Amino acid sequence: MTLELLTPAEMARADAAAIAGGVSGTALMEAAGRAVARAAQSRFRPCRTVVLAGPGNNGGDGYAAARLLERAGWPVAIAALGPPRPGSDAAQAAARWRGPMVPFGPAEVRRAELVVDAVFGAGLGREVDGLAAETLASAAAAAAAPLLAVDVPSGVDGETGAVRGLAPRAALTVTFFRRKPGHLLMPGRELCGAVLLGDIGLPDSVLPAIGSRAFHNRPGLWSPPLLTGGGHKYTRGHLTIVGGGAMTGATRLAAGAAHRAGAGLVTVAAPDAAAAATYRAGAPDTIVSTEPVASLLDDERRAVWLLGPGLPPTAETRDALSRIISAKRAAVVDAGALLACADTPDALSGAAVLTPHAGEFARVFGPVGDNKPAAARAAAARTGAVVLLKGADTVIASPDGRVAINDNAPPSLATGGSGDVLAGVIAALLCQGMAPFEAAAAGAWLQGEAARLHPRPGLVAGDLINLLPGALANAAVT
Repeated sequence: MTLELLTPAEMARADAAAIAGGVSGTALMEAAGRAVARAAQSRFRPCRTVVLAGPGNNGGDGYAAARLLERAGWPVAIAALGPPRPGSDAAQAAARWRGPMVPFGPAEVRRAELVVDAVFGAGLGREVDGLAAETLASAAAAAAAPLLAVDVPSGVDGETGAVRGLAPRAALTVTFFRRKPGHLLMPGRELCGAVLLGDIGLPDSVLPAIGSRAFHNRPGLWSPPLLTGGGHKYTRGHLTIVGGGAMTGATRLAAGAAHRAGAGLVTVAAPDAAAAATYRAGAPDTIVSTEPVASLLDDERRAVWLLGPGLPPTAETRDALSRIISAKRAAVVDAGALLACADTPDALSGAAVLTPHAGEFARVFGPVGDNKPAAARAAAARTGAVVLLKGADTVIASPDGRVAINDNAPPSLATGGSGDVLAGVIAALLCQGMAPFEAAAAGAWLQGEAARLHPRPGLVAGDLINLLPGALANAAVT
């Protein structure tokens, strides 16, 4: 499974390494054109097709695809934004085109039944404007013909998924060798449509020298914990959750998820007798204690702690976090415990996993900005913790620079309490011996898979708990 994600700069290095190893740039461009032509033939019937070709290598791929489609009997014309650089691989591809050329502009797009967007590639370094923007806007119109994008829809930043000025929505995107982060990050992911990965003859042997540190978050990047015949509840770990007094439901969701995700024991540390009574009225498999955090830390078996679900962002919450980190325990920090450290990110140094959404991240570290992986990496490097930046395109960043991008979260997860479930799952995986980066990445995927398994509309966070065993089973066989 191709889990590596390559930025446009890394993909350029992969191309250069292959060419240095004896693969010609012309051969790579022909292979890319072949992949695009095959994708068009598999998805669409022969129809009036216009290929929008830019002056760079993306346009060269478009010329090669147009020639192959015409050879297969398709009515194809090319609309060129500008001529390729003389002597380039794209110029050679353009010279081999003998079919019709039409003006580059909105009128030709409106006459087409299929538009192939080969204007700008994933490494576009400026805003789309002028005639290119007008033409792509026509391709993006609701009544426009379907669009097949070469590499990315023009205007989508292949590294960040951001839109540079304007980008059309593709029905299908064909990319090559490895996906790019922008294929998974929003809004690029929604604009790409279905993404096909074309084999253009680049050898996998070029990857080690590139040293990519970004990955598609899937099983294979991590493996779920396995039960062993000699195991018992303590080998599966003892999770302690610092419970709140007012929002007890959040803590209970986290505890229920931790049980289902495999933690051997789960204790809720209640703040007072009244809260303890509420917790004891819940699931009977959760231990409830009113001992203070300092006393519970005397038990070395309490190696993993979760703080945040149901906790207020107070000095008391921050003090509990400080005690747990000082005791060298693995802390998963969410919600109220994150906000207790607003504007003071160094207070989170030494935690194992942080799980902010964009608003919480901004309160602690500053705005996320357009480059979500870069923001998460910077926060991870500063705190020494794995940072799971939640969203439809959840990003998991390790202090060592690795990043995983998760894309399996359905819209139904946008419901109160789903973050509490996620925090409980991650903490349970830490209890069972997974490293923080792998536990956070696995937790994000398992939650998305659990939501996918829900059979009908109306998902609420509590539903996810009983769906986790199915998600774990699917992770083991995927």
